[in-house]
Amino acid sequence: MTQTPSPVHWKLVIDAADPHAQADFWAAALNYLAEDNDALIQRLLEVGALPREATVEYHARLSFRDLVAVRHPDDPYQEDSGTGLGRRLLFQRVPEAKTVKNRLHLDLHPGEGRRAAEVERLTGLGASVLREVKEPGGEWVVMADPEGNEFCVQ
Repeated sequence: MTQTPSPVHWKLVIDAADPHAQADFWAAALNYLAEDNDALIQRLLEVGALPREATVEYHARLSFRDLVAVRHPDDPYQEDSGTGLGRRLLFQRVPEAKTVKNRLHLDLHPGEGRRAAEVERLTGLGASVLREVKEPGGEWVVMADPEGNEFCVQ
């Protein structure tokens, strides 16, 4: 009898010039939580496995300088490291700026009749409206986050 393999755990990694600002935007946009990796970082610092310059203070706790994740508040996470085990977005610092259209994007579904209010809320968080789409198959708004990554609001 063949055993069915377990589903593969994944996270979406997004390149960013300022990963912490991006994490703040997306945590607010999705009502997610920024991961608290302070305990893990403290342990790594204590044993000399991480240099202090690889960290920054973020929301009054230590964070990795070049990456930070946000996670769904209801999903499990490792208490000793703060790492999410479910739906996550990980923002990693890269030196180059975004130059072309995303090949992958998020579609946000705020609920029936809530698109306009959600677009207004996201604009208030720092997103911008790129265009409104009305097609026979549906309507949505194409937006960009503060670093120009496209996403849609259905």
